[in-house]
Amino acid sequence: MTFVERATERSSNPVDVIEQIAHHNHWSFERDDEDEISISVSGRWSEYQISFTWLPEMEALHLGCAFDLKVPERRRAEIVQLIAKLNEQMWVGHFDFWTSGNAVMFRHSLLLAGGVHPSPDQCEAAMKIAVEACERYYQAFQFVVWAGKTATEALDSAIFETAGEA
Repeated sequence: MTFVERATERSSNPVDVIEQIAHHNHWSFERDDEDEISISVSGRWSEYQISFTWLPEMEALHLGCAFDLKVPERRRAEIVQLIAKLNEQMWVGHFDFWTSGNAVMFRHSLLLAGGVHPSPDQCEAAMKIAVEACERYYQAFQFVVWAGKTATEALDSAIFETAGEA
């Protein structure tokens, strides 16, 4: 197998698609530079900060979705355990712990090799997957950080689904 380096000309920046989606949905956003945009999206449990970064050398559009949860030093090991357990269940994207900010983040990338342009549907699906994953497991992270639960206890609580109504 060979890996060929080639320069790919693009008629537009993939981040432009994200900006159009943010405009269309009336979301608050900030275009930090040509290759980066940050969007604020409200969820049920938190306000999510979704950032997209175009990485031209990799031809990848990276998505990062963070929420307000600072992990104290004493709970880091358990949060890392929880992230490992969650990632075993993920089909698309993954959770990550960023030590520089003591924060949990959902990450995913769209590979756009060969000059492929992302569609609005692809970008919206990536954002939806990110927010849904954060919403689904937000309380598990809270249980570990604030209630002192183990990763297993927190995960069991988060994936418990009720059937019917009381």
